[in-house]
Amino acid sequence: MTILKNIAIGLYIILCVALIILATVQAKDSQGASGAITGSTTNNFYEKNKGRTKEGALKKATVFLSIFFAIGTVGLSFLYLM
Repeated sequence: MTILKNIAIGLYIILCVALIILATVQAKDSQGASGAITGSTTNNFYEKNKGRTKEGALKKATVFLSIFFAIGTVGLSFLYLM
């Protein structure tokens, strides 16, 4: 059981580091107060196809890793209760 815990913690640490790196690499999406005042529309070709760009791929990867992070957190808590 100790070996399983050590492997799970190792994978969890790798997951945490990957999630931190992906979160810091992403560009900030907010337009600030000027975007709220001017009401800038995002109805252009780039915004419609943003999921196909590098930023879209990073965002999807971050979402998937954060889901695995939550599952891993619950899984480790159950593993340590045993």
